[in-house]
Amino acid sequence: MTDVIPAPRAVAGLPDRAVPLDRGTTLWAAEGTGGTERWLRGTLGAALGLPLAPGAEDDPDSVRLRLDDSLEPEGYRLAAVPGRGVEIRGGSPAGVFWGAQTLRQLLGPDAFRRAPLRPDAAHAVPAGVIEDAPRFRWRGLMLDVARHFMPKDGVLRYLDLMAAHKLNVLHFHLTDDQGWRVEIKRYPRLTEVGSWRARTRFGHRASPLWEDKPHGGHYTQDDIREIVAYAAERHIAVVPEIDVPGHSQAAIAAYPELGNTDVVDTAALTVWDDWGVSPNVLAPTDTTLRFYEGVFEELLDLFPVDAVANTGSGGSAGSAGFSGSAAFSAFSAFSAFSAFSAFVHIGGDECPKEQWRASPAAQARIAELGLAGEDELQAWFVGHFDAWLAARGRRLIGWDEILEGGLAAGAAVSSWRGYAGGIAAARAGHDVVMCPEQQVYLDHRQAPGEDEPVPIGFVRTLEDVYRFEPVPPELDAAQARRVLGTQANVWTEVMEDQARVDYQVFPRLAAFAEVAWSALPAPAERDFAGFERRMTAHYGRLDALGVRYRPPAGPRPWQRRPGVLGRPLEGPPPSR
Repeated sequence: MTDVIPAPRAVAGLPDRAVPLDRGTTLWAAEGTGGTERWLRGTLGAALGLPLAPGAEDDPDSVRLRLDDSLEPEGYRLAAVPGRGVEIRGGSPAGVFWGAQTLRQLLGPDAFRRAPLRPDAAHAVPAGVIEDAPRFRWRGLMLDVARHFMPKDGVLRYLDLMAAHKLNVLHFHLTDDQGWRVEIKRYPRLTEVGSWRARTRFGHRASPLWEDKPHGGHYTQDDIREIVAYAAERHIAVVPEIDVPGHSQAAIAAYPELGNTDVVDTAALTVWDDWGVSPNVLAPTDTTLRFYEGVFEELLDLFPVDAVANTGSGGSAGSAGFSGSAAFSAFSAFSAFSAFSAFVHIGGDECPKEQWRASPAAQARIAELGLAGEDELQAWFVGHFDAWLAARGRRLIGWDEILEGGLAAGAAVSSWRGYAGGIAAARAGHDVVMCPEQQVYLDHRQAPGEDEPVPIGFVRTLEDVYRFEPVPPELDAAQARRVLGTQANVWTEVMEDQARVDYQVFPRLAAFAEVAWSALPAPAERDFAGFERRMTAHYGRLDALGVRYRPPAGPRPWQRRPGVLGRPLEGPPPSR
């Protein structure tokens, strides 16, 4: 019971004893645990060749699932007792599901395959009791599918990988200068034009190499519904991101009237084929506001605020939709899934102001609104959508640039430029997700060696990620409660396919998941050697899942990208 990742809160093992699971083992699920019941049969049963037939509550050779309101909402208690089978109790359906993820780990790497290797082999769960609950409510992964498109099956696969590590928020970066990835039916050119670029720079923007073929793709609205439903079954909230007012060249290429037409010939713009920050930003006009209101209207339908559809025998799905920071004080009554699925991310980062400074229309808007300048114009833009979303029961979240010119009331902040934005937001009474670039941007290189593929940024090793602390010491206790949690970000400019994404994400996501879930000591006191020992077992699980992670000894030959320029930075990264 000691190889579980993320590390449980408390483990009491019974040495040299085990609870067998065989073809006669039954599965009993109490009201409200039907989702985990289906997952166990469809995933664990399929991997081990176990039918897990329905059984009775008092069957001693069974796996039993129950809700227990004495536990924390996402907490669970897993008891494997010889002669009494396995029982998983959860403080909510999510807690039961996380307990099932731990059960899977206890059964070894074969439990992570899609079909049984040895159908007649005996399987056993180490005897003992695990009691566990997460430290943070928001345990996220940001997946950028705008720069390099990830087909739907790849997204579903990453949801499974998130669930295996008890992560519960997928921040879905759907639009950027280099591509628009979600179908909006009233604006078909967003995907007809905006989802394809003619070519792609290979490597960092300093690289002279190009891949001279079109790149693109998008998710239909039914694809999005499927992704959201698949995530919900795994108690993962999907938070969509539609970038405004910067990082919008793909949208302007599709609909030129969205750009600053009095400054640049927007009709001549194409979907951007380079990396970096495009100067082409949205015009602060009523036309732009109405256009994006139309986008968000369709988006809210695709990303509903619903509780997990998790029915048992005679059970029914529930729903909970609410907005505002005060709602999070009621976390004991609502699932993290319900709360976080209310969020819509609007980006708000890296918006160059040069076109607005040169635009008579933008300057007229500043004067009309009585604003002090372009920073306040951006704050007005963000504030418009904050109010628009709040009126529909949603919450706006954006990158920490939304602090510039005044933070929109009710908005939450993704703190990426170090900790400073999150500290300022928390002190001002706003909710924060900590995702500082130099700590948890998984596109950054993992080692200093020349064999690291397309090296970006400072070195961030597995140990560096393991010693990341999401709550800065500058916050007092009340302010620290504004930190909803933490998130690792995966920007895909130099990740051309799923294998490259795997390499950058793993094994560091396992370390991040433990930081997000487990009650670890202070960073310097964390037992990284013990984590490495547990990773020895975890690599076998990743192998069974087909994850093409970076091996501890360094990249395999096919994982290297010789001659492709990156942007390595030397020395220790900034700590704040």
